[in-house]
Amino acid sequence: MKTPTSTDTIAAIATAPGKGGIGIIRISGPDTQQIAQAMLGSIPQPRIAEYHTFKDADNETIDEGIALLFPQPNSFTGEDVLELHGHGGPVVLDSLLAQILKQGARLAKPGEFSERAFLNGKLDLAQAEAIADLIDASSQQAARCAIRSLQGEFSREIQKLTQQVIELRCYVEAAIDFPEEEIDFLSDSHITTDLANIISQVNNVLTSAQQGVILREGIHLVIAGKPNAGKSSLLNRLCGRDSAIVTNIPGTTRDILRENIHIDGIPLHISDTAGLRDDPEIIEQEGIRRALEEIKQADHILYLIDCEKAELQENETIIHDLVANLSENAAITLIRNKIDLLAESPSKTIINNQTTLSLSAKTGAGIDLLREHLKTQIGYNTHCTSHFSARRRHLNALNKALRHLSHGQTQLQQHQAGELLAEDLRLCQLALNEITGEFHADDLLGQIFSQFCIGK
Repeated sequence: MKTPTSTDTIAAIATAPGKGGIGIIRISGPDTQQIAQAMLGSIPQPRIAEYHTFKDADNETIDEGIALLFPQPNSFTGEDVLELHGHGGPVVLDSLLAQILKQGARLAKPGEFSERAFLNGKLDLAQAEAIADLIDASSQQAARCAIRSLQGEFSREIQKLTQQVIELRCYVEAAIDFPEEEIDFLSDSHITTDLANIISQVNNVLTSAQQGVILREGIHLVIAGKPNAGKSSLLNRLCGRDSAIVTNIPGTTRDILRENIHIDGIPLHISDTAGLRDDPEIIEQEGIRRALEEIKQADHILYLIDCEKAELQENETIIHDLVANLSENAAITLIRNKIDLLAESPSKTIINNQTTLSLSAKTGAGIDLLREHLKTQIGYNTHCTSHFSARRRHLNALNKALRHLSHGQTQLQQHQAGELLAEDLRLCQLALNEITGEFHADDLLGQIFSQFCIGK
């Protein structure tokens, strides 16, 4: 259930901090037109850009620019909204905002404009989150996915699934409640077929949502290995520039060096770590401790081996310990580096589910093979055209819905328990509704919108 919007008026600077040619202040709430009258001398015509001087209570000019009024309900928040487009200097904007607050508005909380849009039915929850995702997008693909969600593509998929669940639930419950109709629903292939189709469609939406999460969040990739294995050279090669210092002296890298790159729009948060070895000096010991902590938090580890030294056996103990301490769902890829010294060609082998890539970080041979391998490991499908922006909470809700559907399917097939199937369909419906906000907890809304920037 959506709760009514509060009756107070909110205001905030809607443009980014710092100096700029234009600065925008947004006002929303019941006192918006009153504030416009006081500061502009008149109420602007709806949805028409008008030039005004912005004045304080003493009729002194603070700034001049464009005023835009959007009367309710045809506005972003569903309330009266006024935008003042002035000069983008911090002092000017702060003075203008201070005068608006004196007129009775209060400073908006992070995400409060979007929250009011949701509560007033202008956006559903998935669309509201897509606004923040669009602002935070780190690649063109991530931005395109956020736009699709903002335009309602994700929500329409969820609504279609919800409607199918409701229809099947009504059929099952009608059969339970009205046995005199002689609907033998337990042997009706209609239910079995529809349930299987819904499960298949939820899986498809889940796959697309997973792609959206990958594009939004990316993965944490850690480069590890013994000293002089070529870790910093690999980081530089992936980044396309000399980010890390490369020398022949073991232990050059002492601290964590972090870089952010993209592979086909997928954000990769890369950490280059200190070389792992026994009996290091005191400074190196701290570097190794930090490296091990970074490895524990990794989504994927590239463990480098100097193939010229044939040191695989020396690394086996280290690799075994790393694998034992990996976080859930994390993976490790072995990298045989420096194949240029052995005149080898790049290659990829898989033995006992362990992938080994042979490449040269120095020459770049095999780097494209590594990029394709990482995309495969991430589970990203470049050819999928149905990407939309999604978050971890969406995946959790879809997985919850899938569990209820699968449980209901088991109850129907193995135990012929129609009542339990109906209950699982109800719980599935609630899980799907969490995504769009048809059903939500107030603390969930607070958590979501608090992550937005002020002015949105």
